[in-house]
Amino acid sequence: MSKYRSIHGFVLMSALTGCLIFSSTVSGAPRRGELVGWGDNSNGQTNVPAGNDFVAIAAGAYHGLALKSDGSLAGWGALIFDDGQANVPAGTGFAAIAAGTSHSLALKSDGSLVAWGYSAEGATNVPAGRDFVAIAAGSRHNLALKSDGSLAGWGIIGTTVPPGNDFVAIAAGFGFSLALRSDGSLAGWGDNDYGQTSVPAGNDFVAVSGGLFHGLALRSDGSLAGWGFNCCGETNVPPGDDFVALAAGNRHSLALKSDGSLAMWGYNGNGLTNVPPGNDFFAIAAGGYYYDLAIRQVPEPASLALLALALPLLVWRHSRGSGSGQ
Repeated sequence: MSKYRSIHGFVLMSALTGCLIFSSTVSGAPRRGELVGWGDNSNGQTNVPAGNDFVAIAAGAYHGLALKSDGSLAGWGALIFDDGQANVPAGTGFAAIAAGTSHSLALKSDGSLVAWGYSAEGATNVPAGRDFVAIAAGSRHNLALKSDGSLAGWGIIGTTVPPGNDFVAIAAGFGFSLALRSDGSLAGWGDNDYGQTSVPAGNDFVAVSGGLFHGLALRSDGSLAGWGFNCCGETNVPPGDDFVALAAGNRHSLALKSDGSLAMWGYNGNGLTNVPPGNDFFAIAAGGYYYDLAIRQVPEPASLALLALALPLLVWRHSRGSGSGQ
């Protein structure tokens, strides 16, 4: 198993057997948890909704989105710059989400797309079809990956997608787009004023993310690469080979480590350095304007039931031990 497919979990001591029970999930498998937000909150973008059934998150300029385990959506933020981007559609059946500057995008389980929010520049004019498998939202444009490995783009700037059907992942920034090919190489197009589409060479990349004017990529050995605008150190990636996910925001970057902890670098104002401690995170999103989001994993129901069963016996053992010492 490569480092990219890391394992996270938690440990419970069973009083019934005296052994350690490790409840884990492999990256990519369904997990659920509670939301955490930090950084600038001028638009309520870190006022995350309560609950422990969230499985995915997305961070726009001033709003956040979350996908629940039942396939429904939650949206918040955009208190001042409100174009309806946080007003999520009702119902279930959603499989993925993406947040742009003032618009939002979702992929349904049937492979179709839906968008809402600011629509004057065509960002919400989603293409027809039910063959989409991944989505990305930029400043005023969107990308979608089709089941045949080809790309679709709409909105303005960075929407003229490269030809081919060998793409496996996509990312969108402020007027530029990035994609990962099946051979592990990167492609970039759109605005390149700061070198944001001048992607690094190599065939060992497994994930990619686009920020305001910079890009990030994760290598198969667990190390990171950064390029583009670097006013605040956002492309000065930390050393190490224990990273499993990454997110590029506005002049800052965020990464998830294999032990479930978080790392942040770049612009350090607006409370961005208040990264929550812990080793139980499994999803991250970097906001467009100085805020970040993460999902903290919660124990699986079966493990909670086991703990509830074990606690009375633990208390009984403790009482016997205390009594024998008197």
